[in-house]
Amino acid sequence: MAETGASCRLYLVTPPAIERARFADLLAAALDAGDVAAVQLRLKDAADDDIARAIDSLRDFVQSRGVAFLVNDRPDLARRHGCDGAHVGQQDMAATAARRVLGPDLMLGVTCHASRDLAMQAGDDGADYVAFGAFFPTATKEAPTRADPEILAWWSEMMELPCVAIGGISAENCAPLVQAGADFLAVVGAVWNHPEGPAAGVRAMNEAIRRAAEEG
Repeated sequence: MAETGASCRLYLVTPPAIERARFADLLAAALDAGDVAAVQLRLKDAADDDIARAIDSLRDFVQSRGVAFLVNDRPDLARRHGCDGAHVGQQDMAATAARRVLGPDLMLGVTCHASRDLAMQAGDDGADYVAFGAFFPTATKEAPTRADPEILAWWSEMMELPCVAIGGISAENCAPLVQAGADFLAVVGAVWNHPEGPAAGVRAMNEAIRRAAEEG
């Protein structure tokens, strides 16, 4: 997962709870359906052992497809279990502490809500990307802030560090985020809750991103 210039790519976040054996097949189908830059394993309420088992059951086939595999909140588990990095929120772990745990080579993403100051601080603290949101209402998590696409335009014009847009993003509403300069769109429901299955969700998101880029 790297900065992509004018192009925007899909960043796939797992549902908050998964059944490992069944989910592996769903994830494989999603990854094989189109371009995905990264997968973030986000199991907020799971025990450490369950997160570790989920990492070990998913990591190899995600990475074998050239897709970055990240873990939410847990830089320690990411490093211990051979992941590509971790993502931390403002209430989870300080970015400086996460960077120390990950070391210099693994990827660090930081949630910055709708704050320019938090994003600039995250860059100073060693983040490899910053995440802004929520841009739209979302049922996945309680979003403390609502972000405007303008923050993506400002960031992409001023900074080289990639930015991720998150929060209620779908094929139907993503165009303003792509056109504002988001490097990645983080999605959950748009893929996992797609009526025709996650593979169709990935195809729909990729098509929407392509169309938005052409129109922008």
